[in-house]
Amino acid sequence: MKLIIFGATGSVGQHLVDQALAQGHQVTAFSRKPSALKSDHQNLTRYTGDVLDPNAVADAIPGHDVVLITLGAGRKGIIRSAGTKNVIEAMKRHGVRRLVCQTTLGLGESRAVLNFFWKRIMFGVLLREVYSDHKSQEVIVKQSDLDWIIVRPAAFTDGPLTGVYKHGFAPTEKTLKLKISRADVAGFMLQQLSDNTYLHQSPGQSY
Repeated sequence: MKLIIFGATGSVGQHLVDQALAQGHQVTAFSRKPSALKSDHQNLTRYTGDVLDPNAVADAIPGHDVVLITLGAGRKGIIRSAGTKNVIEAMKRHGVRRLVCQTTLGLGESRAVLNFFWKRIMFGVLLREVYSDHKSQEVIVKQSDLDWIIVRPAAFTDGPLTGVYKHGFAPTEKTLKLKISRADVAGFMLQQLSDNTYLHQSPGQSY
């Protein structure tokens, strides 16, 4: 498949790029500084652009089969929602249907699985702006008429790709560690390229 990744140089994005290339996909890495990627794979195309620039996004989208979004905080409070809005508008314009977007565990019904620390301290105080931006991002995705899947990972770790984790669990799940490696987040996102199990859904992901 021909994939374009927004947030390709971020901590999850780099895993997405590497794993997608290893699986034989053609990958376009969209970033303000795509030169930060170390890979010299023949199937990697670096695309320099700002996700907040709708024209740059629209120019990059055509010809791809699937769009993956794993945007970081960047400029506080706006980049995830505003950037995703630009991506979706460009997808609609150019007829690209499949979108896999990474947000965070704790949004919507998945808030029930969080403990006090994550509900009140992290998302209530320290990461309030991040949480709000992800919340707006999800609204934008869900209001689109695209073939979207939202992946909600728990707190990131630097662990290896294991392929062993819980996903799509109920809000009543009480055995979660509330952690997941960035490598496993990327792996799970790539599973959504053609699998419709979670089409128009927002599965959580955690060990």
